[in-house]
Amino acid sequence: MDTQLLLLAALLLLPLLALLLVQQHGAVGKGKNGCRLPPGPLAVPVIGNLLWLRHSSSDVEPLLRRLVARYGPVVSLRVGSRLSIFVADRRIAHAALVERGAALADRPAVTRELLGENGNTISRSSYGTMWRLLRRNLVAETLHPSRVRLFAPARAWVRRVLVDKLQESGEAQAAPVMEAFRYAMFCLLVLMCFGERLDEPAVRAIAVVQRDWLMFVANNTSVSAFWPAMTKHLFRGRLQIGFDVRRRQKQLFVPLIDARREHKKQLSRGGDAAASKKETTFGHSYVDTLLDITLPDEGGRSLTDDEMAKLCSEFLTAGTDTTSTALQWIMAELVKNPAIQEKLYGEIKATCRDEQEEVSEEDTHKMPYLKAVVLEGLRRHPPAHFLLAHKAAEDIEVGGYLIPKGATVNFTVAEMGRDEREWERPMEFVPERFLAGGDGDGVDVTGSREIKMMPFGVGRRICAGLGIAILHLEYFVANLVREFEWKVVPGDEVDLAEKREFTTVMKKPLRAQLVRRTTN
Repeated sequence: MDTQLLLLAALLLLPLLALLLVQQHGAVGKGKNGCRLPPGPLAVPVIGNLLWLRHSSSDVEPLLRRLVARYGPVVSLRVGSRLSIFVADRRIAHAALVERGAALADRPAVTRELLGENGNTISRSSYGTMWRLLRRNLVAETLHPSRVRLFAPARAWVRRVLVDKLQESGEAQAAPVMEAFRYAMFCLLVLMCFGERLDEPAVRAIAVVQRDWLMFVANNTSVSAFWPAMTKHLFRGRLQIGFDVRRRQKQLFVPLIDARREHKKQLSRGGDAAASKKETTFGHSYVDTLLDITLPDEGGRSLTDDEMAKLCSEFLTAGTDTTSTALQWIMAELVKNPAIQEKLYGEIKATCRDEQEEVSEEDTHKMPYLKAVVLEGLRRHPPAHFLLAHKAAEDIEVGGYLIPKGATVNFTVAEMGRDEREWERPMEFVPERFLAGGDGDGVDVTGSREIKMMPFGVGRRICAGLGIAILHLEYFVANLVREFEWKVVPGDEVDLAEKREFTTVMKKPLRAQLVRRTTN
């Protein structure tokens, strides 16, 4: 009987071993020109790569560094039944995202499937009519430069809020700055989204629910990727947390949407508009544009409150956490490198008059060193070390590799920006590299010509808020350096160690000694 069991086990294991060997040598999945799947470690059905028994899929970055060193710049990983391909070469990334962009413009449905959502948001919707409509609306009606200029008073208000918050932390003390950065960005994005300047309790309530949503997505997407069909049953408790957060978002957002709907109605009546407008009400908002959208493929219907609430959540997420994270990294480097900070302060003083209350948007256009500092911050410390995942809509061949239809494809943003083959002293903070003659001179952040860094992604799904994100960083960095001298806290050196949350943040949050420069 024991011999029979051994024979049966051998018969069952032999095909599995053969499959492992085939996968190990990359002999499966050939394209029409003989291209093969990118190489990768051993994998078995259902589980995927055996390395998941020892590593967490939520902390894949150091693992990928080792795999790229072993297998080359394009690596295959299997997470459960799903094939994920990671690209660490800038030329192959350009071929995939720009030259073959249409075939890689779709998104995997993991998060949509997780919560049973229709995916009608810009970042996660499938590539098609709905995505084009929503993105075109955002870009043309809210993020267009003519619209962005309308929010200059909002930026000035938030600048004052931020300075006050930093002073509350204690001038000449060890000010913990990230909380102030995040709160200020929420104030700005909430005003841009809902057209209303809310009080602090209301802003903080929105900030809490947004943070809860981000952490839910960050902590659960990788788990659900292993067995999507079973996740809903195995992790019902976790999913309920996500449903609860979405419900809380809607409870907070719908009254603000209704208020904007009523405001637009009164504007359309003409005479009642001036009487109805409150001092805290802004003339334009993202919600205004959502209220005007109709869906031609669905009988011309308007967006539902649920759809608008999710789009508002996406708007706040895209502009708050990423910008505040990038701002903290840049200010940390300026604290660590006082000579760079003083050079930047010199440019600010040479550009702005002493009696000016702020460094304006127009002023920032005249400051090449400011732009270099921001770009170097985004190169050295991109808030997202990976893009939102892409999905292949068809079999494509890129860089000699086959990317099969349905595969998830991602790109190592941080590694490309720190590639020593492309950048001199890549781990050092050197803004001068983006000035004339430097290795970043004339760099194309959009990646349309070539990719050397891509903190906002590249191709058809490039971040729609690229322009306003750089504007906000330039504006706040300039005003914070003009307002304060940022100094190291004695005995508390700046630590640039990283920690992955929704974005990649400072493991030890920045604390700085702030010395007031101005009396404005």
